[in-house]
Amino acid sequence: MPKYGGKEIAAAFRTVRKNTIQIAEDIPESKYGFKATPDTRSIAQTLVHIACAPEFAFHIHGEKVSDMAKVNFPEIFEKITAEESKARNKAEIIALLKTQGDRYASLVEGFPDSFLDEVMTMPPGGSPTTRTRFDMLLAPKEHEMHHRGQLMLLERLVGVVPHLTRQRQEQQAARAQAAQTQKK
Repeated sequence: MPKYGGKEIAAAFRTVRKNTIQIAEDIPESKYGFKATPDTRSIAQTLVHIACAPEFAFHIHGEKVSDMAKVNFPEIFEKITAEESKARNKAEIIALLKTQGDRYASLVEGFPDSFLDEVMTMPPGGSPTTRTRFDMLLAPKEHEMHHRGQLMLLERLVGVVPHLTRQRQEQQAARAQAAQTQKK
């Protein structure tokens, strides 16, 4: 069975990020301030949150931290929160998604299998108590998929049909057209 390593994680992350960027491009900038409820992130805030989320991984894996108890979580999250709170227009948000996505994928694809196999100790009280770097490096993609699901719902709420739905509809229409042509 082929090994799923750094190159594969990076490729999968790039695919996920490409779809997130497509969503960001499809939503009109006039809708970027939309919130489903007052206590949730706006579309723009969600996109920036997605773009900034890998910053935690840059710290953990870029600095080769193996004991998470030694991580200054408040300091890292303060930096991430400060970056997320900067005002940005649509073009700046899309540029941030692209640069941060490329930065993360480039970091990950260079990791050897031996690095991915390393066991990391979680902070006291964490469950599980250990995780592999491989598992931890998948987390940014999983996190983005979670928020991308939210964005697809927000697209519907502002009147945009998600691009993956449009693609599926186009494929179905093409198959139906081909079937009609064959009947003739």
